[in-house]
Amino acid sequence: MLQENKTENRINPFFVPYNTPHDTVPFDRIRLEDYEEAFMEGIRRDDEATDKIVNDPEEPTFENTLARVDTEKGEHYYDLLSRVSNVFSCMMSAETCDELEALAQKMSPILTKHANDITLNKKLFERIKFVHDHPNRELNAEEQMLLDTSYDGFVRSGALLDEEGKEKLRQLTEEASMLTLQFSQNLLKENKAFQLHITDKAQLDGLPETAIAAAEQNAKDQEKEGWIFTLDFPVFSPFMTYSTQRELRKQMYMARNTECIHDNDANNLEICKRLINLRRELAQLLGFDTYADYVLKHRMASNIDNVYKLLNDLIDAYKPTAEKEVAEITALAKRIEGDDFVMEPWDMSFYSHKLQMEKYNLDAEMLRPYLQLDKVIDGVFGLAGKLYGITFKENKEIPVYHPDVKAYEVFDKDGSYLAVFYADFFPRKGKQGGAWMTEFQGQWIDHKGQNIRPHVSVVMNFTKPTAEKPALLTLGEVETFLHEFGHSLHGMFANTRFESLSGTNVWWDFVELPSQFMENYAVEKDFLRTFAFHYQTGEPLPDDLIERIVKSRNFMAAYGCLRQVSFGLLDMAYYTKKEAFDDDIIPFEKKAWAKAMVTPQLPNTCMTVQFSHIMAGGYAAGYYSYKWAEVLDADAFSVFKKNGIFDQQTAQSFRDNILSKGGTEHPMTLYKRFRGQEPTIDALLERNEIKKNIES
Repeated sequence: MLQENKTENRINPFFVPYNTPHDTVPFDRIRLEDYEEAFMEGIRRDDEATDKIVNDPEEPTFENTLARVDTEKGEHYYDLLSRVSNVFSCMMSAETCDELEALAQKMSPILTKHANDITLNKKLFERIKFVHDHPNRELNAEEQMLLDTSYDGFVRSGALLDEEGKEKLRQLTEEASMLTLQFSQNLLKENKAFQLHITDKAQLDGLPETAIAAAEQNAKDQEKEGWIFTLDFPVFSPFMTYSTQRELRKQMYMARNTECIHDNDANNLEICKRLINLRRELAQLLGFDTYADYVLKHRMASNIDNVYKLLNDLIDAYKPTAEKEVAEITALAKRIEGDDFVMEPWDMSFYSHKLQMEKYNLDAEMLRPYLQLDKVIDGVFGLAGKLYGITFKENKEIPVYHPDVKAYEVFDKDGSYLAVFYADFFPRKGKQGGAWMTEFQGQWIDHKGQNIRPHVSVVMNFTKPTAEKPALLTLGEVETFLHEFGHSLHGMFANTRFESLSGTNVWWDFVELPSQFMENYAVEKDFLRTFAFHYQTGEPLPDDLIERIVKSRNFMAAYGCLRQVSFGLLDMAYYTKKEAFDDDIIPFEKKAWAKAMVTPQLPNTCMTVQFSHIMAGGYAAGYYSYKWAEVLDADAFSVFKKNGIFDQQTAQSFRDNILSKGGTEHPMTLYKRFRGQEPTIDALLERNEIKKNIES
């Protein structure tokens, strides 16, 4: 949908007010050439604004040095570089093409150099340091946080280095920026390259109707006969769970788990090694022993020992139950296939599903007819209404970047405009796998006192509708929706003065609290009863099925926990290295997470090369955050369980003390203000019935 031919006298849409509802991005007017032009002009304006600050003859103060950086946008009411960067990065993930990929490669070193030019600007740092050391007045908590994070951000970006050190840091960051981009592009290329093309109907045995229909549509879209299965999660997961064709399961499993280790130009092995070393070198250049030490200085966990304590405590608590879970699945498989049967990784989903059916008579496909996407949307929006009084109204006048995307206006409980919310649900070519929340515009209060409201987006890869059926979700997909929606509430409720501290701009091991908190509702019967109706008959989800969902909520919970812990161990193993990393990635990976493993590992598969979170996604030395936040979310939800899961007073406290505050104060301060105390692991163990399992 990108156009390249320029019209005479045309004004780049990034340069002027959008004149759209709520000044939303005019996707229908943006052309490919607009991005580079806006990037370069944004850099120019940024440099101009920085020059104004550093050349101000007045003594540095919070107002003329710090507040100006964040809220005074010169003669323009927006930050052009931020404006175009937000749109471009969103398109790179959700709607990319070869031309955008090439532009990203071109702009990456330019943008990294620009960022370094600011953070290594000696005069600018001297002004910030002066304010830090000599505040001109008493600052409130948010102002103090901006000052502290700005000062520390410059220090962590090399402001105290000598010129040789600064030049070295430039080289490291620019190379890392290019490699993270290449990592992501390789992964997308590998993911989209694989297809399992089936023409023999017998090979579809066991697969649910929804999976078959989607595969048939994939084939039709490519003008081929039969059925095409891809590695996109909504396709891959049901195939691994239901297909009776063991060899085909193996083929799918190996394709997914060997991405980016093949002998081709999409191989990420050396890229990963280099990224690990670049980050270690950067940290050591800045005076830290390891990259993990560097990262954890600004995390709730605060140090490496605390991270390992969390991970090891979880292993100690969950591993006995996880081993029982695996043993139970293995016993079932042998009972079905014979004592000589050897379980392989591509068998786990298949036989765990059979065990779930045996124990609870429940599987994902049984729930699909009751989880129609349109109704789920109503349910999730309705939940936000019950908790916070907000409402959502689709506005088709708001431009979107793809026909699949829906745009909504969000209104607060008093009827005032709160935010714009975009939802992008289905897989397609040019879209990364997985699910995420992002922003086209953050929240902040400008120098005139106007509260600029956020434009947030959730992007997912759900099971697509077919000609015969609407989009019907699994319960896991409902949980994913709730997770990303929790992030979006964090963005939509933002109410801070400075954009750099608003919404999800919080420490990484706190950012997952609002998202994981929302997942709790997925198995609450009072929530399910608000939207779970059969898409054909309108009948509500039967009570006995809800009871089975509730009873089975902890099915394989310990195994799932150790899987997350294993990823955390792998992450820490890479980023606690003090010496140059020159190991072979694959055997290193197997050894790093061995302590959390309860099933045999295949020697010729690799997670690292497709582990976007820790290689390209900002979670390097931070993947433990998911489990850290899970402790927080279980503890927080226990308050709602006590007071009522829809209790508006508790929800208002959660909004006031956590969701609206962003990163304006230390996260533990915010959490304790809501909870009244620091969190413990007890609520998580209780929710997962771990103590009960150990005792039995």
